[in-house]
Amino acid sequence: MSKREEYHTKQKDMILNVIKNLNHEFTVKEIYDELKSSTGLTTIYRVIDKLVEEGCIEKRVGDKTTYYQYLEKCDCDNHYFLKCMNCGKLIHVDCDCINELSTHILKKHGFVTTKDHIILQGTCKKCLGR
Repeated sequence: MSKREEYHTKQKDMILNVIKNLNHEFTVKEIYDELKSSTGLTTIYRVIDKLVEEGCIEKRVGDKTTYYQYLEKCDCDNHYFLKCMNCGKLIHVDCDCINELSTHILKKHGFVTTKDHIILQGTCKKCLGR
């Protein structure tokens, strides 16, 4: 069973459906509020931790709050993302230019990048148009 094909419960499926519909970073409280208290906070935290472990969501710890972001399923080995600092959207990028950047960094700087999660921050097309 692959990491993304783990055992599913009704509560896990409900939480994952809410997460998939968000186009921005979220907190556990947002999920709790969205589910209208039909699922307890302890269950939500447990499911979120499992989804992080399975690679379905990314976890980022801020100053006082922990944020999460859904990661779309992909079949590639490299997980590069563009993150909009305005709306929080995370966009998966499968591009040879990004792979070439990793090669350049290795050859010119003697540094191996981890290919599981590289995030480039900036502003998305939609927010630039505003």
